[in-house]
Amino acid sequence: MSLHAVSSDVSDRGSEVAASANRRRGARYTSITVWVLLGTAAGTVAQAGSAAVPSAAASERCGVPGYSYAGLQDARRTHGVRATVIALAKPIVAEGHVAAWVGVGGPGEGPGGTDSWIQIGLSAFADGSSRLYFEVNGHGAGPQYTQLAARVETGRPHEVAALEIASRPDWWRVWLDGAPVSPPVNLPKSSGRWRPIVTAETWDGGKAVCNRFAYRFESIAIAARRGGSWIPFVVGAVFRDPGYRVVREPGPTFVADAIGTPR
Repeated sequence: MSLHAVSSDVSDRGSEVAASANRRRGARYTSITVWVLLGTAAGTVAQAGSAAVPSAAASERCGVPGYSYAGLQDARRTHGVRATVIALAKPIVAEGHVAAWVGVGGPGEGPGGTDSWIQIGLSAFADGSSRLYFEVNGHGAGPQYTQLAARVETGRPHEVAALEIASRPDWWRVWLDGAPVSPPVNLPKSSGRWRPIVTAETWDGGKAVCNRFAYRFESIAIAARRGGSWIPFVVGAVFRDPGYRVVREPGPTFVADAIGTPR
């Protein structure tokens, strides 16, 4: 599989798509936001052996206010998406969070314009932690964040997937390293309706900061049928907000990072 539409010099259309995506996904990760604010209410924790956040990170500005993205959306409506995700460097999070995920759906994508999505990936916070998680939003319940692992090693690959169940239309599961890690999740009127997304994301915590990350997405594929039948990813849109980039690598692979992040 080849991602010919991606290059290190993404077109202006990519930025326009990213800005549009940012407006559409303004509600995404509400649960992560609340969770990390509660978890770090006493202040940023410097973990032993972790790199300190440079003071410049708190004064710089990259991305757009709120949520920013660097990633891809497939051109087709499918039944799932998978990729191997690797943190190439320890994320530097001044405020809010960063994440790297695959998923389907989004704000306004459910019945009657309701929010509906499912996603799985890596998340990192201002306390220096990096974690594995999945998140579901449906039936008007709001985003539900579930932690799968409290620690993620830099450089260690994890295969993540969101996949519609073969025998149950509109029912989904998320998978981690080849095994299901969620119960069946019902997302009404979702079967074959959503274009998969593979992206890095950052939320600035409401402050003028520049959160930094470098994630590689490898072996990207989409499900042509419920339960699998994996086929090559075809790029339909590129998300790239200012200060972040999408860089093509050989094969079904790209890197999403903050410009200037060592890796």
